[in-house]
Amino acid sequence: MRFQTLALLLGLYGALAVAAGAQDTPAPKPVPEPPGLRYDLATGELPPLAERLPAEPRRDLPGREGWQSGRYGGSLVMLARGGRDARDLALFGYARLVAWDEKLELVPDILKDVQVQDERVFTLTLRAGHRWSDGTPFTTEDVRFWWEDVANNAGLSPRGLPPELLAKGQPPKVEFVDATQVRFSWPAPNPRFLPALAAASPLFIYRPAHYLKQFHANYAAPEELNRQAQAIGLAGWAELFHRKDRMFFFDNPELPTLQPWVNTSAPPAERFVARRNPYFHRVDGAGRQLPYIDEVILDRTEPRLIAAKTAAGEIGLQARGLTFRDGAVLKQAEKEGRIKLRLWPIGRGSQLALYPNLNAAAPGWRDVLREARFRRALSLATDRDELNQVLYQGTALPGANTLLPGSPLYKEDYRSAWASYDPEQANQLLDGLGMTWKDPDGIRHLPDGRRADMVIETAEADPAEADALEIIKSQWAKIGIAVLVRSQPRQAARQRIGSGATVMSVFYGLANGLATPAMSPAELAPTSEKQNNWPLWGLHYESGGDAGEAPALPAARRLLALYEDWRLATDEATRSNIWQQMLKLHAEQVFTIGLLGAVQQPVAADPRLRNLPDKADYIYEPGAYFGRYRMDTLWFAGK
Repeated sequence: MRFQTLALLLGLYGALAVAAGAQDTPAPKPVPEPPGLRYDLATGELPPLAERLPAEPRRDLPGREGWQSGRYGGSLVMLARGGRDARDLALFGYARLVAWDEKLELVPDILKDVQVQDERVFTLTLRAGHRWSDGTPFTTEDVRFWWEDVANNAGLSPRGLPPELLAKGQPPKVEFVDATQVRFSWPAPNPRFLPALAAASPLFIYRPAHYLKQFHANYAAPEELNRQAQAIGLAGWAELFHRKDRMFFFDNPELPTLQPWVNTSAPPAERFVARRNPYFHRVDGAGRQLPYIDEVILDRTEPRLIAAKTAAGEIGLQARGLTFRDGAVLKQAEKEGRIKLRLWPIGRGSQLALYPNLNAAAPGWRDVLREARFRRALSLATDRDELNQVLYQGTALPGANTLLPGSPLYKEDYRSAWASYDPEQANQLLDGLGMTWKDPDGIRHLPDGRRADMVIETAEADPAEADALEIIKSQWAKIGIAVLVRSQPRQAARQRIGSGATVMSVFYGLANGLATPAMSPAELAPTSEKQNNWPLWGLHYESGGDAGEAPALPAARRLLALYEDWRLATDEATRSNIWQQMLKLHAEQVFTIGLLGAVQQPVAADPRLRNLPDKADYIYEPGAYFGRYRMDTLWFAGK
């Protein structure tokens, strides 16, 4: 009894002491909720913020000059080309397990932490308490479901594992340590793994298992699933599963997500409306949940109308569908206060490049295109300064198809290699190949006797292509090469290039002109059938030798060997050295003919939009265009 009395007295004293202390130290103010969630909070549809955030939300924020904490509210309107799905919402939102930041360094995003051993063992730690957009916990069960029931299910993944999950042809060992930790390990280094997780179109190694299990034959009756599939015109349950499981296409409103905004519109739709994810894992410096903007709207419109609608101020943020040619009308719109215009250099190695098809079916053309002297001659015969003035008013960066000055691997020698205008040297190189026989109109003949009528095929990926080819046609005529232009849809062009029917094509240059040693140099070697200059050699690599053709040129084989060396390297210095060797070899051999890089991309925004960089690179990979600049921290000032 005396013990109980003493305990009560001590408890009372402690309570009084705490109360007295509380008078001296005011209790911290609660973190305000996004106003757009007030109704759901008031009705109990949503729990309070503390129960919606992970135990340790992501707190790092952009450190660029001018960035500032924002306020909640508003709708960000963007225009999308008619016929596109809602993938831009997943692209620009850029929530990834790991992500490229503005310094092009990989940082944890959805993940709390990543531990790497010898580039072979990757231990991924999820954020405890993280939830899908519907409030269901996000755990390693979602990774296990993907690994065991999707990636290793022959019906859902008939081609096997993605190449990024193979090291020297071997799959990983996957261990599920607990609810927040999973370990991927390979017998050899796999430097492609983390960049694949951070990609613009990422390797999704997780799925919302609680939602997708109802469409999987391992968890539901296959007969019933097949009936559901056939009722909507699908062959069976696997197609039904894929229809529901569209993480990147982002067009299934029922599919839970981890992105900052949740799509609410099912196709077909003229607009996709995405509203804030109440369980998003990032916060600002004051602990307020991001994103600041309540919703993002994708309005579908005709491509020819995008520039006019942008100039009319019908957008919150727009770059797609705008080109350098729209600069005058956009600058006028800015002058009249309807938009704020920025010009970001495009991060491709070359905005446009010419691709000699080293797998051309015609023997005469194939033989001459495989001659470095011929490729060098064509490059020397290209007056890039004229192209720059006519197409971009002198604002672009002339040179070969290589990295840009913003890359730590950049060397001016690579950009200038065989890229100065020198028709005299070009003629000497062609004479040295035995191409001295000319028709009365000055057009040369190939060593096998056929006239040098070169058909350049275009899929019109860029509005400047037609004008560029007209200029090149005039320039190459001076060295005795006749240029004919053939235009067709992209898919048809791809088929013709792969079959060898195409001699030369024009397309975008290196997708990543800002590469670091940690990023893959696969673009420089014959690694893909989608590479216009050696599709059959690329197919041979992709298929493990089962299709296509083995590279016939020693330089191409050397590039492949260097790429394999990069994949096995485990330190930055070695990878950097390999990159330099590949860049040098690529520049010397002129496997592609670059024209102009760092072309300015118009980026238009509502004048009230804040935290969008004034100066930045516009690039799909790495960084997902606006993604690495943290669209979740954009906000509107004023009403």
